[in-house]
Amino acid sequence: MRESRENINEHWKYKSFKNRIFDMINYIVLILLTIVCLYPMLHILFASVSEPNALIAHEGLLLKPLGFTMDGYKLVFKDNSLLIGYRNTILYVGLGTLVNMIMTIMGAYVLSRRDLYFKKIIMILVTITMFFGGGLIPWFLLVKDIGLYNNIWAMIIPTALSTWNMIILRTGFQAIPLELEEAAIIDGASQAATLTKVILPLSKATLAVILLYYLVGNWNSWFNAMVLLKDRQLFPLQLLLKEILVMNDSTTSSVGSAGGVSINSVQGATAFRELVKYCAIVIATVPILLVYPFLQKYFVKGVYVGSIKG
Repeated sequence: MRESRENINEHWKYKSFKNRIFDMINYIVLILLTIVCLYPMLHILFASVSEPNALIAHEGLLLKPLGFTMDGYKLVFKDNSLLIGYRNTILYVGLGTLVNMIMTIMGAYVLSRRDLYFKKIIMILVTITMFFGGGLIPWFLLVKDIGLYNNIWAMIIPTALSTWNMIILRTGFQAIPLELEEAAIIDGASQAATLTKVILPLSKATLAVILLYYLVGNWNSWFNAMVLLKDRQLFPLQLLLKEILVMNDSTTSSVGSAGGVSINSVQGATAFRELVKYCAIVIATVPILLVYPFLQKYFVKGVYVGSIKG
């Protein structure tokens, strides 16, 4: 540790004045960006444990909790709506991400083959889907006609494959030396064995990035649920959170319930409605924030590997 500190001091000593100024500006900018990124999360966290009346009366920056109370979290979990939303979201994220990864890996592997017939034409057709769609109403009618309306598969099948993610993964597969695949084929490996024992182990970084994209996308998904689900027992957490936020911003005089959380009977219901909003945001955000650090080390490497070769 001491040697490392001495090396840093020695390196700083021989830097020119211009380089020192440049580094100082970089540090200042990075510190400011860190504060800008962290403050919204701290604001929500502080607000979620603040006294509701003090919170609703507060103006300006929130740098610490205004008092301390867990009443908002107790109120959120008192009703089982958000717990059901949590269960549904975990189901949609788990099953949906599994389907996403399987479909993306299969599509990317096929498109990465050098001897694929009509490869350019297929890639053009695949790419077109990124820019043009049939529209919301035809899409809804199609999903309804094939029997996916108002069931769990409505949250999984229509978003089973992301063209953008498949192209990134396909580019990552193409970056793997052809000699490794040829060696596996000479040893008698089938296409499935080549994929699982050669291609995938060498693409861990890119796969981790694609997995992160799908996890975040599925966790934050609410629009498909709003359009395709009518049974509240199937609603994901994010759709309930949207209801809470819309309820909080509503200009109507009645407080009612927000996302299934009844707060009519609570004294100072308007203040508690504000508190419930922040508590619900924390509950909906924490799980994905806990997953991200474990995949962060792969993020830059995976995107780089998946983009160096077209």
